[in-house]
Amino acid sequence: MIRLLLWLLGGVVLGGIIHIIVILTLPGLAEEDLWTRIEALGADNRTLILPPVEAGEPNPLGLDPKLIYGICEIDLAKGPAYVSGLLPDAFWSVALFNEAGVVTYSTTNRDGIGQVLEIGVFNAAQTRLLAQQQLDVEEGVLVVEAASDKLAVLVRLSPPHEAMRARFAEALSRTECGRHP
Repeated sequence: MIRLLLWLLGGVVLGGIIHIIVILTLPGLAEEDLWTRIEALGADNRTLILPPVEAGEPNPLGLDPKLIYGICEIDLAKGPAYVSGLLPDAFWSVALFNEAGVVTYSTTNRDGIGQVLEIGVFNAAQTRLLAQQQLDVEEGVLVVEAASDKLAVLVRLSPPHEAMRARFAEALSRTECGRHP
């Protein structure tokens, strides 16, 4: 009887270990992840307005249908990146995502920024140059240091009424994102 219980316990432990290994390795084996979906959009150094999410339709990025989204892909290995624009006087937020899909920085207009969005994104080496005053940054630019070079910038707007959606999308489309020429 003891021998049977030990075999059962061993089977449960081995099954648990195999289960954990499978769960931890499956995301790495996926052919399509968040980053490949973002790259497929073609938003390299430009703000791309994502189409509105419709109820019952596929939503591969898991977006909220009430919000308007603008996305931009940046590569800090090619130089610092900037996000700037004048956004409507309603709630908005900005988030930086690394290639793993992890938010590395986020802010909202509730942080006292107001309607003006002015963010400079730098890697560690560029931040050092900035501190040594070898890079110039305009007055009022919020400086953000990123741990990785490849990032996606996601700007979200929340129009208070559905009738304002088109106007908000137009304002977001005028947002500049990427390297300065």
